[in-house]
Formats: sequence, structure tokens, C-alpha cells
Amino acid sequence: MTTPQQPGKLLILSVSAGNGHVRAAQALAATAQQRWPGWQCVHIDAMAHVSAGFRKVYTDWYIKLVDRAPDVWSYLHGKADSTPHSAASQRLRRGIERLSARDLLRQIARERPDAIVCTHFLPAELLAREQQRARLAASLWLQVTDYDLHNMWIVPGMAGYFAANEEVAFRMRARGLPAGRIHVTGIPVMPAFDVAAAAPGRDAAVRGLGLDPARGVVLMVSGGAGVGDLPSMARRVLALPGLDFQLIAVAGRNADAHAQLQALAPQHGGRLLPIGFTSEMDRLMTAADLVVTKPGGLTISECMALGRPMLLTSPIPGQEEHNAIHLLEEGAAWLTDDAIGLEFKIARLMADAPRLATMAARSRALGKPGAARAVLTQVIEGARP
Repeated sequence: MTTPQQPGKLLILSVSAGNGHVRAAQALAATAQQRWPGWQCVHIDAMAHVSAGFRKVYTDWYIKLVDRAPDVWSYLHGKADSTPHSAASQRLRRGIERLSARDLLRQIARERPDAIVCTHFLPAELLAREQQRARLAASLWLQVTDYDLHNMWIVPGMAGYFAANEEVAFRMRARGLPAGRIHVTGIPVMPAFDVAAAAPGRDAAVRGLGLDPARGVVLMVSGGAGVGDLPSMARRVLALPGLDFQLIAVAGRNADAHAQLQALAPQHGGRLLPIGFTSEMDRLMTAADLVVTKPGGLTISECMALGRPMLLTSPIPGQEEHNAIHLLEEGAAWLTDDAIGLEFKIARLMADAPRLATMAARSRALGKPGAARAVLTQVIEGARP
């Protein structure tokens, strides 16, 4: 174990099934390096240390399923939530995971960490078993990365559990996790969001992007089933009559979508700013008056950290639906699941500045830009004798 005079080693484990678990881990790693520079921090994607077949099923299969067969995913998500951990199917699943992740366990043993934070339940389950068998001495922590609690996140034996909000913490206690080990921290976001939240500067951010701060700005970061792909969404909203807002469209790693947006931009007199992959989402969100996004746990946490109102599109059944419900109940977002609704609601919101301001205030009240600091304070203090 470490002492205050002897910094230790922090291991952060994520799973690249979707981006959110990895982004939460990256936020923790970046915050640790900034605020606890004496601590050695290592981030490992568990999927880099499992068998190829298991990785393909766990990552590629998941992404294809939620994209092509959301109703099937909804059924499986609900079924897993209601299946006891002691059920034969769950014991079989955990056995397959252990066989597939032997290299991961060996890698963790080689790292010899003092503390481990998991941003996904899979490595937490594996390591809880190692700890029960006295093969792991590190303190073990689990960060939930959505605004609801699925049964798979109920992993007994953690040193602590980090919840996005009070409702998630309530659900943890209701499912039998010890109250004294549950901490309401929020979901970790990158340090840049913490800095931007402390010094809001919408107009400066808009000017820095070459846009006009006197005109409204919509940031669009995703498409989805029902609402269409990003270029088609951009075409539809830019054609809305009577509105003079500017649109930032983020295509990410989708090179084809980025190329289509770049071809579209000259037709709209500087109103469209196409963006490819970016590490400056904090800057884009700071500039936005409205963010159009799918309700992934990390993306909406970033929006709330900066107090941005949201128009949510096509939530994945299960976790994203619960995320969307949370924001709708709190008044920080609207929701659409088709292209017509997208047009109508963007037009309504961008023509109603007082409503946007109210939604922004609700979003900011929910935000926890210092979540990564709060998590790491618990972890690092917990690793000291």
C-alpha cells in the first residue's frame, strides 16, 4: 500500500464496446496526470487483452445489434436485467469471460497496481473473483457510466461504487450494495470540460470557430435510426425557412459523411461548419446554443458540464432510453425519433430563446464537471493506509 509520501500506481480499465466507457477512463487518466502527477496512471482497454473471437462478439456484435436490430437488443437488455447473478446462464457467461480474458488477468498482475477503477462491469466481475481468491491486493472501484442501473453493474465486493446521480445511488442501495461504499460523483469528463465550465465564454468560442456570435449556433453530433444520417439531417435543418442559425456538424471518424458535409457547406453561405474527428468537443459545445445528439452517458454528461440544452435523437433501447428520460424529466432536453420531429423541434427551440435559456439552466444544474476529481479523490485516499 502507498502512503502520502509514496505515490502509488493507478490502473484504469475500460471496455471498447461503444465509446463511453473508454472516454470515461480517458477522463480519469487525464485528470490523474494533471492533479496527482506523482501517481503512475495506466489505462488499459480490456478488449486489447482478450481472445479475438470474444472481442469480435463483445464489440462488433454489440454495435451491429443495436444499429440493425434494436428491438432484439431491447429484449436482451431487459432479460439480462431481470436474470439473477446465480442463474446458470450468468455463471456460464462469467466462465466464458474468464477463459477469454486470461491474458488480461496476467497483464493486470504484471502491472501490480495499488488501486483499480473499472468503467465497465466486465473487468470488475473478473477482478472481484481474483480478489476473493486472494490473487489481487489492489483496492477495486466501479464507475457506472449511465443514468440508470442495470443488473450487470451489481458487482459485490468493490471498495466503492461511483454513481452518476442520486437516483442511480438509490438503485444501488435497493439492489443490495452497501450504502457506505456508494458515492454520487457524476460521470467523469475530460479536464477541458471542467476548465470550460468554470470560465464560460460562448461568444469567444463562436468567434474562434470563424462563426458569428450574433447568430444562433446548433451543434449536431450524431444521426440515428429514424432521423437519418448526419449529412441528410444537416440538409433538412439548413433548409428550414425563417431561421438564420449556424450549424456545426461533427462527423467524427466517418470520412464519407465528412466529405458530404464539406461539399454541402459552400451552398449555405458560411452557415455550415463541417468537423471530422476532433479532440476539442469542449470548444464546440461551448459555442453551441443547442446540441443535437444521441443520449450516450458521456456525451450528455459533457453537455451538462457546460450547461447546454439538448435535442436527443434515436436513443438505443435500454441505457440510452433511461438517459433520455432523466434529461426530459429534469427539463434539460427534448426528444425526437424521426426526421420530421427533428426539423420541427429545432425550429421551435431556435426561435424561443427564453425556453433555451431555461433548458440551459436546468442542464447546468445537473452537470458535474468535477466528477473525475471527485472519483479520484476517493480512490487515491482509499489506497492510503
